[in-house]
Amino acid sequence: MRVRRPGPLRYLIAHPGAELYGSDRVMLETVVALIEGSAEVTVTLPETGPLVDLLVGAGATVRFDPALVLRKSLLRPKNGIASIRAAARGLRASRRVLRQVQPDAVYISTMTLPLWPLVTRFARVPSLLHLHEGEQGASRLVKWAIYAPAAGVTAIVVNSEFSRDVLRQAFPRLAERAQVVYNGVAGPPAVSPPPADLGDIVRLAYIGRLSPRKGPDLLIEALARLRDPRIHVDLIGAVFPGYEWYEQDLRRRIADHALGERVRLLGFRPDVWHAVEDAAVVVVPSRLDEPFGNTAVEGTLAARVVLVSDTSGLREATEGVATAIRFAPDSVDALCEAITFAVERWDELQPQLAAEADAAARRFAPARYRAQIATCLSQLSRRS
Repeated sequence: MRVRRPGPLRYLIAHPGAELYGSDRVMLETVVALIEGSAEVTVTLPETGPLVDLLVGAGATVRFDPALVLRKSLLRPKNGIASIRAAARGLRASRRVLRQVQPDAVYISTMTLPLWPLVTRFARVPSLLHLHEGEQGASRLVKWAIYAPAAGVTAIVVNSEFSRDVLRQAFPRLAERAQVVYNGVAGPPAVSPPPADLGDIVRLAYIGRLSPRKGPDLLIEALARLRDPRIHVDLIGAVFPGYEWYEQDLRRRIADHALGERVRLLGFRPDVWHAVEDAAVVVVPSRLDEPFGNTAVEGTLAARVVLVSDTSGLREATEGVATAIRFAPDSVDALCEAITFAVERWDELQPQLAAEADAAARRFAPARYRAQIATCLSQLSRRS
């Protein structure tokens, strides 16, 4: 049995990147929760990025160590040798980090770090895995391969009932001990009231990764099909490295449809609220399953109408929200109908937006998330 040393609890957080998208912001909230509880927190990252300054500002110690991060590129047969080398470097680095930090517990952020559950298990260090993944359409064999390392952790937290259901399809026993903790989603510092009248420009905002699975190209095609000159679109986000071709494809579509004056590619924004202020509607057109829907919640928090694919965790994120309009995923026709509905029913939807923003602020309050995740980790630490 490990002997507890005196002093504050010491946590190690393993995270796969340093950007400011959904799981990055949730991890940051976890760090804030632990530091508010007087714990010492060290975060190990494989790379630098805009997240680093926020972690340091919150009081965490940040270090950079090699890690095996599951990316589609590593799964290609031609990259087999590179994958083996990345695994070897990641294994050596994770063992070194544990020796140097000597944490009371480890928080593993996402299933894209498959070595960490195994390393903590063999080192007999309590660990909590926070699952943000949920691929309903994957085969059972793929699900088994993705989730198998989770058997090595002490506790599991999932971000939605949908995520837990997907885990159950591969490992029912792991799903039974997984706890659902909804993401804490911060709203804007001050809510900018939506326009009472839409006027000559109806601006739609897309926020997130520019990727085929997220579906911003559907929004461009819907804009072209509607032929309504009032409707404009802002795309707020950037591509993964290696997906530059997709941004080029978006730009080609915009040019082919002569939409250059009505579509703005604004790139990545660490603070999206100024861009959302210009919009009346936030669109989440995901083609594939989403374990949760941070962007959908952000749109509601900003007192905007939200158009959202009727699938997976996006349903949970918009459950009971009267100003959220769901449409069939991967359907330009369905998205066109949703946009038309929002424009034509604006006088009915607009008066409800403030109340829905208040309700979302209570349901997904960062303070609620921090309290829940801090409890999960403190209970885990006491098992050591």
